[in-house]
Amino acid sequence: MTIRATRLTSPLRIDGQLGERVYTDVEPISDFIQMEPSGGQPASEKTDVWVFFDERNVYVTIRAWESRPDLMVANEMRRDSNNIRMGDSVGFSLDTFHDGRNAYQFEVNPLGARTDGQSANERQYNSDWNPVWDLAVGRFAGGWTVEAAIPFKTLRYQPGAAQVWGFNARRSSKWKNEIAFLARIPPAFGIGRGSFAASLFPTLIGIDAPALSRPLDLKPYIVGSLTTDRTVSPPIDNDPNRDVGLDVKYGVTQGLAADFTYNTDFAQVEADEQQVNLTRFSLFFPEKREFFLENFGTFAFGASSTTGAGQPSGDTPLLFYSRRIGLNQGAAVPILAGGRLSGRAGRFSIGAIDIGTRDSATARAAATNFSVLRLRRDILRRSAVGVMATTRSVTQNGAGTNDVYGVDGTFAFFANLSFNTYWAKSRTTGLDGHDTSYRTQMEYAGDRYGLQLDRLVVGDAFNPEVGYVRRNNIREHFGQVRFSPRPASIKAVRKFSGIGTVTHVEDLPGVLQTRTLDGEFAIEFQNSDRFSLGLNDDIERLVQPFAITPAASIPVGTYEFATARAVYLFGQQRPVSGTLTLERGAFYDGHRTSVGFSKTRINPTSRFSLEPTISLNWIDRPNGSFTTNLIGSRVTYTMTPLMFASALVQFNETTHRVSTNARLRWEYRAGSELFIVYNEDRDTLAVGPPDLQSRALIIKVNRLFRF
Repeated sequence: MTIRATRLTSPLRIDGQLGERVYTDVEPISDFIQMEPSGGQPASEKTDVWVFFDERNVYVTIRAWESRPDLMVANEMRRDSNNIRMGDSVGFSLDTFHDGRNAYQFEVNPLGARTDGQSANERQYNSDWNPVWDLAVGRFAGGWTVEAAIPFKTLRYQPGAAQVWGFNARRSSKWKNEIAFLARIPPAFGIGRGSFAASLFPTLIGIDAPALSRPLDLKPYIVGSLTTDRTVSPPIDNDPNRDVGLDVKYGVTQGLAADFTYNTDFAQVEADEQQVNLTRFSLFFPEKREFFLENFGTFAFGASSTTGAGQPSGDTPLLFYSRRIGLNQGAAVPILAGGRLSGRAGRFSIGAIDIGTRDSATARAAATNFSVLRLRRDILRRSAVGVMATTRSVTQNGAGTNDVYGVDGTFAFFANLSFNTYWAKSRTTGLDGHDTSYRTQMEYAGDRYGLQLDRLVVGDAFNPEVGYVRRNNIREHFGQVRFSPRPASIKAVRKFSGIGTVTHVEDLPGVLQTRTLDGEFAIEFQNSDRFSLGLNDDIERLVQPFAITPAASIPVGTYEFATARAVYLFGQQRPVSGTLTLERGAFYDGHRTSVGFSKTRINPTSRFSLEPTISLNWIDRPNGSFTTNLIGSRVTYTMTPLMFASALVQFNETTHRVSTNARLRWEYRAGSELFIVYNEDRDTLAVGPPDLQSRALIIKVNRLFRF
């Protein structure tokens, strides 16, 4: 399919009303095709799409006809909320290099809430990147409309005036749980992979891009804070502070952007949601800082990140984990200055970072320089090979340097078959042993059948200190099979799934460390609910005591235990949505009962939402019983799609802490923001009211100047 963009002689008025004559003069594109529930069939609701451009902007307009407007699900106004996609929404994608791999993603719901991001290699997605663009939504008797304007300065694209891009659009009708695309997308892809499938996008022609103007963005900030911390010596009480800093973005070419940062600030970064960790491995938290976000997928290595912004897949290490820079054991390390180059040049994806941090006694970190270099070349239709290297001038223990380098390849064939591999080596001062890691993986991800085979080796001295390693000294084999029939005779059920998984992990000498057998049966209903039953049998060998809580630990030994679980996901169309999980079974040398309610959402109004999280664990062991409970909620009130206030309050029984993170974010003009942040941490073991441990009030303003 080929789509032609239409040139405008004057800018489009972005008001969501579709009153301009161009909407009657230019025929829209309307033939959307279902992906779900009836893949390949015409969409049941009509959707019209127009693509325009002028000297400054690319315009995308969508008119969504709706047979039952009273049944639409629209309960989110906050920018970048995951709940936007869980209701009625429309989205569109731009593959501006027409490489069939990478794309810009834009999504809007009937309330004007937006989410945006970048997909890379048709797999990784970074939703935390926030480009400058404008939009407006409107209503009419037969449905709703969206008008969007994306400045050319926001996009990276091929050199030259005449552009050939990839373009796709999507419509989600939540009340009937239908998903439709402009191009035919196989049901096996799902809504996420379907939106990222740039190799299947229709071709967009006719856009004449403006001459290269070397766009320059300057974003200075000023911040003031008042801090109390009674956990340090000497204690700090209402200590005032102020600071300034600057982020710069420069268009080196139409495809490459350079970023510079001075005195990078963390005030706008939202607090990490706490997790109950009943494993012996460290937790992973995603990146949120703006400087690192554009083209984040460029730095993915060996297909090791398949969800989120760099989220690791199982035990596969990450060579680059940006939270190693400027953070140490949860404490901020002052960033002095740094630079970043990312983007595309021909068939190459390029990423380079060099950044320095200051000494920090609070975070127990020495001044350090971090360097990252990533080069990736597209081959064949949807495959690529690449190299990566990272350097840290001072190791975490301050005893020397750390260097890592590696090569990787991702090879995709047909619609659902892929092979991924990498080899990497690290070098750390004073650390000897097996310092390499490699992985080979095959995956077939069809709609009815699925198969994945994986072999991973991580040496005992493999130590990427600008990266993330969940566990080392392992030789891991992984296998998974899936059968997912669609029963035509049961109207309430969309799909059954049976999944069997085997994980076998031994150390390098060949001694078994972990063996997991897992079976799951799941039912996906037509109304978007999902129910599953699972049973897993584990063998775990502990070579050192494993502390579950500060007061309880599992002794050294080999343990075999089985656990049963039941999970029910309540769809977003319900007044209360979320995932309810029940688990019961053996746990090392005892037994565990677990109840969790996560990703929960209650919407009294479209502006006000509650997102409670409950994780309750009752553990019985030979030497006693105890609980590990985490209870919290995010409360959000959205004044406009660009202004909201939220508070995340969490109680962690294991650490005996009540923490609060409250934020007001107002994007008062495109790319310019005001943040007011309040953080507080209290100890519940104190007699009487919880004792204050730390508190901070932060006010920050930044301003985008675009030239």
